[in-house]
Amino acid sequence: MVEADYAFVIHTVNPVNGDATELYAELVLGMGETLVGNYPGREMSFVVNKAGGNTTVTAYPSKGIGLYRRGVIFRSDSNGEDLEGFAGASLYDSFLAEEAQPRLLDYLGEALLEERSFAEHMFAKIAQIGIEVVQACGSAQDIEGAVQGGDFYVVQTRPQVGL
Repeated sequence: MVEADYAFVIHTVNPVNGDATELYAELVLGMGETLVGNYPGREMSFVVNKAGGNTTVTAYPSKGIGLYRRGVIFRSDSNGEDLEGFAGASLYDSFLAEEAQPRLLDYLGEALLEERSFAEHMFAKIAQIGIEVVQACGSAQDIEGAVQGGDFYVVQTRPQVGL
């Protein structure tokens, strides 16, 4: 498991307007469970024009809790996600070997919000990952990833549904 400083989800076709020239991404502090789970608050979200790289922030983060943990994740069954055209991520349970620790988030001094060059680097790297995964997979993707110590990891990808 990646001990995430940040977690992200990328939709390589903008799901808000269906625009294939745009990538839509969401970013949170800590593990991605606060992003994909039903945790209160808003994640940072942004749209990137794939051709020009122009980025528009569409929402700033307001989640009050970040989850942090190290260790192993157990999955109840991963075979369902291997079915062609089937995105079954929410059908199976994932369990941490040790429970994640919630931390109250304080965005004061957070580089993502206060250091423009840091935020621009994060947005550009996440967009690059989205574009490269689409090239490797050959279709629009729903990608989950994490950032740890400046290194970016793709932890899961599957075809983007609803297009």
